Amino acid sequence: MPAEVAYLDAAAWSPLPRSVRAAGEAGMRVKSLPWAHPRSEVPPWTERARRAAAGLIGASADDVAVVGSVADAIAIAARGIVPVPGGRILRVAEEFPSLCYAFDRVAAESGMVVEAVPRPADGDWTAALLEAVARPGAPPLAVATLTPLHWADGTVIDLDRLAPAVRAAGAALVVDATQAVGAVPIDVARWKPDFLAFPTYKWVLGPYSLAFLYAAPHRQDGAPLAENAGNRPPAVGARRYDRGECHDPVGLPMAATGLELVAGWGMPAIAGRLRASTDRLADGVEALGLAVPPRALRCPHILGLTVPGVDAEGLVAQLRNRNVFVSARLGRLRISPHVWVDEADLSRVLAALEAVLPGRGGG
Repeated sequence: MPAEVAYLDAAAWSPLPRSVRAAGEAGMRVKSLPWAHPRSEVPPWTERARRAAAGLIGASADDVAVVGSVADAIAIAARGIVPVPGGRILRVAEEFPSLCYAFDRVAAESGMVVEAVPRPADGDWTAALLEAVARPGAPPLAVATLTPLHWADGTVIDLDRLAPAVRAAGAALVVDATQAVGAVPIDVARWKPDFLAFPTYKWVLGPYSLAFLYAAPHRQDGAPLAENAGNRPPAVGARRYDRGECHDPVGLPMAATGLELVAGWGMPAIAGRLRASTDRLADGVEALGLAVPPRALRCPHILGLTVPGVDAEGLVAQLRNRNVFVSARLGRLRISPHVWVDEADLSRVLAALEAVLPGRGGG
């Protein structure tokens, strides 16, 4: 990373490590010179990426499909769960659209009810969701579409507590782990989701337009988004959901390289480093007079800030002018460091915030 750049926007998309870029460039040579590279060289990369993706979530490679996006994965999940007329589809308010649209369609077509749990005043999504799951007199819970944290500000949604409650209610669990895989440990054996999806372009340092879908063994008899020669019988397991043109000579080697890089560092080590970064930032912004969510309610890798009376998009633009890169989401400032961020970056962010915040140097 250039010394003059502080890039803390991994939750939007990550830069490519040199090894991942090299893998993509090698793949481009395969496509550029197809006579020199047999097509038989490419499918092993697909399986290598599949195994690496499965390893990061504690799954078997046979339970993981290669798809084009998390939206595609959620659409497959929505098609694979039998609707329950009159049943509830549970989510949090202000959820990311790709987790909502397919299930909104299911609800409209089958007479199901969508319940979006409002943002709790105390920031404790987990308690609010547990209350909603068990609320007396509510329609029966059919599906919970959840994430391990709220995408806009990194507040925790504790699936270690929620997943057992959802299963006890007899409901299906669909997890969008976009903002978790690659930053914190994930274990499908512990949560037992029906489906779980994540892309490669954020925390696992890979390319765009590629994602992975975990399907529990009892959810592997559904329909893919499109039939193709690779996902029809004799394809078994989650490969039934593989996308068309699955064997991409550019994207799959890049994905495999990024996934293996992250796995080599180890998820506990990554989560620990990111927690130290966001704790340092939280202390710094509190010193500037800004409130942050309590530590117990913050995930290790995303810090969400609300700056009263300040337009978040305008603040992002002012920070960008100082070579500090973060995002604005739902009116909040979202700061998301990854492993490349060091103490100099953190100090630069805090100095830039002090310079641009009204009443603290910015007018």
